[in-house]
Amino acid sequence: MTEKPRQSFAGLWNISFGFFGIQIGFALQNANMSRIFQTFGAKIDDLSWLWVAAPLTGLLVQPVIGHMSDRTWLGRIGRRGPYFVAGAILAALALVVMPLAPALLFAALLLWMLDASLNVSMEPFRAFVGDMLRKDQHAAGYAVQTAFIGAGAVVGSIFPWVLEHLGVSNEAVGGAVPDTVRVAFWFGGAALFLAVLWTVLTTREYSPEEMAVFDGVRAEEAAGAPSLAGRGYGSSIAWLAAGALVMLAVAPLGLEKEVYLLGGLLAGYGLASAVGIALARAGSSTNMLSSIVGDFSGMPLLMKRLAVVQFFSWSALFIMWINTTPIVAQHFFGAPDATSPLFQQGANWVDVLFATYNGVAAVAALTLLPFLAARIGQARTHMVGLLCGAAGYASFFLIRDPRWLLASEIGIGIAWASILAMPYAILASSLPQRKLGIYMGLFNVFVVVPQLLVATVMGSIMKRFFPGEPIWTMAFAAATLLIAALAMLRVERAASA
Repeated sequence: MTEKPRQSFAGLWNISFGFFGIQIGFALQNANMSRIFQTFGAKIDDLSWLWVAAPLTGLLVQPVIGHMSDRTWLGRIGRRGPYFVAGAILAALALVVMPLAPALLFAALLLWMLDASLNVSMEPFRAFVGDMLRKDQHAAGYAVQTAFIGAGAVVGSIFPWVLEHLGVSNEAVGGAVPDTVRVAFWFGGAALFLAVLWTVLTTREYSPEEMAVFDGVRAEEAAGAPSLAGRGYGSSIAWLAAGALVMLAVAPLGLEKEVYLLGGLLAGYGLASAVGIALARAGSSTNMLSSIVGDFSGMPLLMKRLAVVQFFSWSALFIMWINTTPIVAQHFFGAPDATSPLFQQGANWVDVLFATYNGVAAVAALTLLPFLAARIGQARTHMVGLLCGAAGYASFFLIRDPRWLLASEIGIGIAWASILAMPYAILASSLPQRKLGIYMGLFNVFVVVPQLLVATVMGSIMKRFFPGEPIWTMAFAAATLLIAALAMLRVERAASA
């Protein structure tokens, strides 16, 4: 057998079902962490800093897990399976303990653990679709995965609201996390673990020998780390200098202390790049650091152009995740502070809004996106989706009744479906199979870096220009999605070249 067999619908279901549980965990995190932080006394302007643990963890974890999973084979457990299981166990534990956190710092540390664990499970799932499916099924595979992401997010987002209507207390008594959130997190931990276990037990991964036959011999696979031996240190010095300049600018410009982290990351990559080059020149070209740095610098042109789109798309999403709860509670429900019953009502309505856009995404992934892609192409379909999201964010300024925000979430849901499916469908067929894990991990760097940028810079912008008015973050979100849509024009040209 020289070509992968076509997967039935049951096969597509089993391959991606684990993502249903993972997304329940992400949805509980996205919809409730600002609420938990504010319940413990965090100020609105400090939310970005508290959230920085999540994208920083993803930045460090995803390339490493991608690199390692490409080189793993544990028989029946497989290539990606060990990472699915390990991440699921740790994430489930974090979800169980999170609502029991006694203080703000402990909750922030658990967020770090939760996001690291979710990333350990999630990153290999992107490559897993490419591993298991032939090229003509990639679009279908990522559409099914996106549908599960949407469905899992609906369950995770709406569960606290459902619990309240079933009679579970939604009061933050004595500064503690409400029972609705506590029970939802415990449910999420169990659902995450069982869903991932389903995929591991029902899907047999192809062995390295089978994958070699399917993929053939690709010259691209020889590129990457060995090429570092011939590179100079100019780019490494430039990254180090950029990081130093950012950190030196914090005090004179009156920026928030979080910007030091951004400068440190720029300098850190410069240092890692220099070390990788030095190791390659010394003959150690197969070490992890040199491999990751070499693959990052040698990304295909199409991947680089898609990375720009991802950068701006995920900037908008992270703005939404951080700020929707304070926006809705303050601007639409009139909550004076996080201890007010109005705040808890607004926070629960955000759960409904998040469930709505995820539900729309699940439906759009299986209906609207395939319909448009077959007629106008994948690149233009993604442009349409991003423009729908920009309109959804902008509509927050036109709406007064919070119930009408459900209409805003339709546009955001279409964009979310497209962001989760179209870039990966465009990219997967152009990558060498044996490096699919590392390339997907590196591609997700451009999901994480914008989140770090938002977490470090948005707080400074809001404090200086819009203190106490988080609604204006939606204007930034709409603008960044417009930029992402325009950047897709270059992707379309690269794809057709």
